[in-house]
This record gives sequence, C-alpha cells and structure tokens, in this order.
Amino acid sequence: MSDQFALFPLKTVLLPSCVMDLQIFEARYLDMVSRCFKQDQGFVVVGLESGPETGSGNLKFNSLGCEARIIDWQQQDNGLLGIRVQGHRRARILDVEVASDGLVVGGVDWLEESLDMPPTDEHADMLALRDSLLQHPMAAGLGLSPVAHSQQALAYQLAYLLPFSIDQKAALLAIDSPAARLEQIIDWLQALQS
Repeated sequence: MSDQFALFPLKTVLLPSCVMDLQIFEARYLDMVSRCFKQDQGFVVVGLESGPETGSGNLKFNSLGCEARIIDWQQQDNGLLGIRVQGHRRARILDVEVASDGLVVGGVDWLEESLDMPPTDEHADMLALRDSLLQHPMAAGLGLSPVAHSQQALAYQLAYLLPFSIDQKAALLAIDSPAARLEQIIDWLQALQS
C-alpha cells in the first residue's frame, strides 16, 4: 500500500540533499505546511510539465518527485510565509486526486537507492567542477555540504548547480544508480563542450 502525501507541483525539480526556498501564500499550502509541522512529515515536490503553478486548470506533472522536509521558515517582509525545504527520498507518484481545498494529493512509493560509493579517481574532474561552482557567491546560501562524500551527493549537487533543464533534472532523478547518474552528467557536459 502506498503512502498518501501532499504534492507540490513546481516548474523545477527538487533533488535529494539539495535545498529550495519557497514562498507560501495560498490557503491550501498554508494548511499543508501546518499539517507537515504537526505530523512531522514532508510533502512531495513534483516537476510541473504543463499548467500553472497555482494548480488551477489542467495540470500535468512528472511521475517522479522528491520528498521535501521543512528545515527552516520565516515570515517574509512581503507578509508571505517563507520556507526552506531539503530534498530527501525519491518518490514515484501513483494515484492522484484533488482534495476539497484544492490541494493535490497522491499515493507515493518510495524508490530504493542503489549502492552508493565514495567518488573515485575518475570523478576528480567532477569534484573539481563542483568545488569551482561552490566558489560562486550565489552558491554560498544554497546550504550544500562543502564535501561530497559519495557519488550520489556529487551527482545531485552537480545537477543542482549546473544549468540543466527541468527535463534533464527529472531524468537524473529517475536514474537509480549514483554511478550512472554521474555518467549521464559527464555525457551532457561533454556534449556541451563539443
């Protein structure tokens, strides 16, 4: 039996171990955040393929998402609730329905991660690229670990920092093997250089 979770469709992809800042203003999402705090659970960010982020009209989103756990919040100067979430588990979205308050909910199956290993010598260029990207002033507030202890962390951090499309990030989220995820990133970077 699948778990029922609130879905948060966005025109972006949340990746495990990465952070995202959101501004919450709609009543259904304020209620969702309140439930998340009370029940100590997250919600699932899904990549929106078509339709408005406000959730009205015909929505089409990716069948994979990532659990978002709230790690910080504050009232913004504009009066909106600002939350910072961190990506955790990957999820396959199953049955989807719209609750009476307009919140999109769905059954999710959590995807198992393949065996993860530390980066190897062949990943030295990728580690150097990641370290270089983290030197950029805009990267300072992203909450990324200064060290990538695993191939999975390295792949997700590179995917977060590089200007990949939503489709590319969704494709990376669908890959089960951290090594294969890194290989895909290397292939895309080589294609950009040629």
